[in-house]
Amino acid sequence: MLMKPTRDGYGEALLILGKENPDVLVLDADLAKSTRADWFWKEYPERFFDMGISEQDMLATAAGMALGGKIPFASTYGVFVAGRAWDQIRTTICYANLNVKMGGAHGGISVGPDGGTHQSLEEIALMRVLPNMTLILPCDAIETRKATLAAAETNGPVYLRFAREATPVVTTEDAPFEVGKAITMRQGSDLTIIAAGPVLYEALLATEALSQKGISARVVNMHTIKPLDEATIIAAAEQTGAFVTVEEHQVYCGLGGAVAECLGKHFPAPVEMVGIMDTFGESGTPEELAVKYGLTSKEIIAAAEKVLRRKRK
Repeated sequence: MLMKPTRDGYGEALLILGKENPDVLVLDADLAKSTRADWFWKEYPERFFDMGISEQDMLATAAGMALGGKIPFASTYGVFVAGRAWDQIRTTICYANLNVKMGGAHGGISVGPDGGTHQSLEEIALMRVLPNMTLILPCDAIETRKATLAAAETNGPVYLRFAREATPVVTTEDAPFEVGKAITMRQGSDLTIIAAGPVLYEALLATEALSQKGISARVVNMHTIKPLDEATIIAAAEQTGAFVTVEEHQVYCGLGGAVAECLGKHFPAPVEMVGIMDTFGESGTPEELAVKYGLTSKEIIAAAEKVLRRKRK
């Protein structure tokens, strides 16, 4: 299987946008090599701005550029975008509904040896709560490129989350991508597994193992957390009646919370959440951390079997 970092898709999309749209600008907080924003810098240096380790200044400057009619993409590690510049994002960007795009690199625990301070496990919650925000978690490099291109066409603030490590490519070039529209990757009738980000691959692995046990699991790629595709969730509730959510983020206020809120309003159904269980990360290889923090197909299978026991007959 092809392995590729999702951040590569971000860099590829910036190059396309740089060629096609002279209004696109790129800002970075001294991490351009890590975010792949340096690819844009090498081709379009006059439209690239390294703001140094000053995330608040970067987002405030991006807001001013948006007011001037430009389309700024501001990127750094997700933990710094959301953690250090949240006030600027809230009050300067979202309050005025400015056309600023934010790239949050190194999302989740797969940052590995960088440790708990750099592992962004809370920013989905921080971004999801903001009015006017669009929040996208693409699952692989191909989808990240499509999501970044779509962000440029989406009016208002957009937050894109992508990972550092090479992850399996599970989508194809001709697969459709639409902001706010989930993609059903596998059909199933017993339960629905909803995943976002590169952990979608583990959900697909779990589905294959569940089928060997006679369990039919639907898999939904919920790449857009906000606006949430409630229609797809409600249809799955009516047709399967049980859910497992999978995310590389705190189980509180992330994808699992969003799905549970939707079901609570429209079609109550049991939900089991696979994610980070109210703890910080630590240093280790991505593989070691995925096992320790329960983000593998093994935990998804266990959650599926548990939710089926809770399912209404």
